[in-house]
Amino acid sequence: MRLLLDTHAFLWWITDSDELSRRARRLIADGRNEIFFSVVSAWEIAIKSKLGRVTLREDVDRYIPEQLQQNAFDVLPVQLHHALRVAALPDLHRDPFDRLLIAQALSEELALVSRDARLSDYKIRVLW
Repeated sequence: MRLLLDTHAFLWWITDSDELSRRARRLIADGRNEIFFSVVSAWEIAIKSKLGRVTLREDVDRYIPEQLQQNAFDVLPVQLHHALRVAALPDLHRDPFDRLLIAQALSEELALVSRDARLSDYKIRVLW
């Protein structure tokens, strides 16, 4: 299965947080699954880290790449067609980070690992 991690799922995975559901933990740990981390999430973490809303063990510019390599996650860049697809999404959700993740999941046919069940209103597969 091809999975895109929502930002909180990634953060909870790398910190071994109890907030991450058992199912999400199993899906991420399953070596048969291809796990994607979006550049959108890196952007969100960098912004929230700067604002003091996310605390990491190291500087974001070192910690995130280390975690991606350690966990063998694939980095999903933001392509022009991802950004443009946001315009076609219904206005069900206002968070710009989530909207771009949704556009990527739709464009790349990825299931989204997220606690936010409302995201399934966009006709994407949300797993938690």
